[in-house]
Amino acid sequence: MIRYSNYRLEDKVAIVTGATGVLGGAMAKGLAEAGAKVALLGRNEERAHQRADEIRAGDGEALPVLADVLEIEQLEKAREQVLSSWGRIDILVNAAGGNIPEATVSPNDTIFDISPRAIKEVMDLNFMGTLLPIQVFGKVMKEQKSGCIVNISSMATMNAITRVVGYSAAKAAVENYTKWLAVELALKVSDKIRVNAIAPGFFLSEQNKFLLFAEENMLTERGKKIISKTPMGRFGEPEELLSTLLWLCVDESDFVTGVVVPVDGGFSSFSGV
Repeated sequence: MIRYSNYRLEDKVAIVTGATGVLGGAMAKGLAEAGAKVALLGRNEERAHQRADEIRAGDGEALPVLADVLEIEQLEKAREQVLSSWGRIDILVNAAGGNIPEATVSPNDTIFDISPRAIKEVMDLNFMGTLLPIQVFGKVMKEQKSGCIVNISSMATMNAITRVVGYSAAKAAVENYTKWLAVELALKVSDKIRVNAIAPGFFLSEQNKFLLFAEENMLTERGKKIISKTPMGRFGEPEELLSTLLWLCVDESDFVTGVVVPVDGGFSSFSGV
């Protein structure tokens, strides 16, 4: 088990949405290893229980919570479940999100061929799936006058990345909302409620694998371009997000709000030349 001795979160209660996914699951585990009590929120009940069992096996505290981030009533029920178990909410990580093939522009299509329904689905999942959990779980932070919210942005917000039109627009909205909300909460509620985001580079997930690999271990042309534009020459590993996540969550970073931190192997810095 990896131990984060420099980032300790004992007595903190964290909720991770999308905790049944690759990146969300890694984040939930990292928070638990740093000492936080972690609620794993997702739609896949079996996987949520499996991830919780893995954390408990490592002496961590975990609670599987079944909820859809787009259903307010389910989120409110989840909130009561967490409060009933642990009495407070200190950290919210909005890791739920992703993409679908129908909201991407294939090489043989143009923007005029894309289904508006598909674009809306991706916008809802990524943007509304961030906003609604903040509205529900953030109310507890408002009452406590303290809390830490970490959203997930993307490299797709910094420069135009071909094909991923719906995902790019959705993550741009998440990034703007992160900055707006950081200001809003500090001015109107408490300077002890912080809102930041992580912008991962290219990490393999269930949602993007179809764009990066044609067959197992065989990169698509797009995958090859990404690697060539990444100075470190590889995709990221989920665990490589954890030190940044934990740094944003600990009390020692209590003057950090409204920032978006790239974790991208140098992708956002490299011109390609």
